[in-house]
Amino acid sequence: MYLDHAATSPLRPEARAAMEEGIAIWANPSSPHAEGRKARAALEDARDRIKASLGWDGELIFTSGASEAAALALHNAQAGARLVSAVEHDAVLKAVPDAERLPVGSDGALDMEVLAEAVQREKPLVAVQQINSETGNRQDLEAIGRLVGDAGGLLLADCAQSAGKLALPQCDMAIISAHKFGGPIGIGALLVKDYAMLSPSGGHERGYRRGTENLPGAMGMAAALQGASDPYVDPDVVEPLEQFVGEVRGIGGTCLSDRLSNPTPYIRAIAMPNMSATAQVMRFDMAGIAVSQGSACSSGTMKTSHVLEAMQVEPDVAANTIRVSIGWDTTRAEVERFCDVWLEMAKS
Repeated sequence: MYLDHAATSPLRPEARAAMEEGIAIWANPSSPHAEGRKARAALEDARDRIKASLGWDGELIFTSGASEAAALALHNAQAGARLVSAVEHDAVLKAVPDAERLPVGSDGALDMEVLAEAVQREKPLVAVQQINSETGNRQDLEAIGRLVGDAGGLLLADCAQSAGKLALPQCDMAIISAHKFGGPIGIGALLVKDYAMLSPSGGHERGYRRGTENLPGAMGMAAALQGASDPYVDPDVVEPLEQFVGEVRGIGGTCLSDRLSNPTPYIRAIAMPNMSATAQVMRFDMAGIAVSQGSACSSGTMKTSHVLEAMQVEPDVAANTIRVSIGWDTTRAEVERFCDVWLEMAKS
């Protein structure tokens, strides 16, 4: 039973069919011969369908995923200082290790007073996740975007966890990744309002990305987005979690959604009393349930997640926190079984 959809979501049937179609017509989309032109037409059709599904009226640059899209934006944006929130994905933080980190409160929300001061620098690029991949907290990108825009800066929204699930925010650039919403692994995109916001690096994708385009991946990505439902998660599927969180509190556990400024329903961070996240992940795996842990292992030593640390979550809670995430194919019965197994483990 797979409850780690924030990491990758199972491939949608329509995406698989579209990829098979793409493989059947495969040629280099940059080649001038008939087969290449046919591949180019299919690639541009996929590009247009993705933009239409997301309601994006700017440009779209295909990438190998969210990490490459983030690096492309952060390295090539026609902007000044790079500012990133302290709870961004590792791919963002590692792409610009010297960037100023903007603090968040204990509720996971970006500190707007610090942001208001920081954006006064000459045309900054501000990178913020729409939905945090560890906690499920949703940032107020409307308010953040106003501050950044009024200061003449650019807003880069990491929408890897939200595209295909929530409406895209108003932003200058957005990062998306197909495998988060049921598309194939190895394909993503950087959405940009105008190519003039980026310095070209040569190669394909209008000269903004090196490497031959992944046509089957692009076609699968377009099909997955078109197959996404609204709402992304049926309220009936997540309903058991609402009763469950009360039971978690009753036995001394912690639901981080209680602390968040704007939690989303399909990513939950939960701490079990008296059992480490590592032990929980192993025991859930033995029970046939795939979850992930809210703390990371580095060189054999458990270290607190930088996200939970930035939120000033108590060390004992952070060390015992796992992430549970549900997706397009999760059933109510699967959620109920997870709740039952978690409570059984916590009480044992």
